[in-house]
Amino acid sequence: MSVVKINAITIPEGMGPQLEGRFAGRAKMVEQFEGFEDFQLLRPTEGEDRYFVYTRWASEADFQAWVDSQDFAKGHGSGQADGNTDGDGEQARKPVAQGADLMSFDVVEHVVKGA
Repeated sequence: MSVVKINAITIPEGMGPQLEGRFAGRAKMVEQFEGFEDFQLLRPTEGEDRYFVYTRWASEADFQAWVDSQDFAKGHGSGQADGNTDGDGEQARKPVAQGADLMSFDVVEHVVKGA
C-alpha cells in the first residue's frame, strides 16, 4: 500500500497567506512524478498553529525520487541560493518556514467515498 508524508511547518504569525501563495504557485510540479498520488495543504484552525503538508506516494522510493529531484530543490528554495532568477524570471525567495518536522506513515486502510 501507499506511504504518507506529513510535513508540519512552523511559520511566523501572519505569514500564512505567503506560504499558501507559494504552494499555489507550484502546485502542479509534483503531479508529474512517478508514484505521486495525493497532495493537501492544511491550514491550522483551532488548537494548532502549524500548517501540515500531506502527500501520498505509491512507495518510499517514489517519494525519495521526488526529494532528490531538481523540481523539489527549486520548489523548496535550495536550487537558487545564489539569488539568481529561475527560468520563469522569479527571484529566489527566503523560506517562509521557521521549522518543519517530517512524519512518515504506511497506509493501512484507505476509504474513498463511493468506491
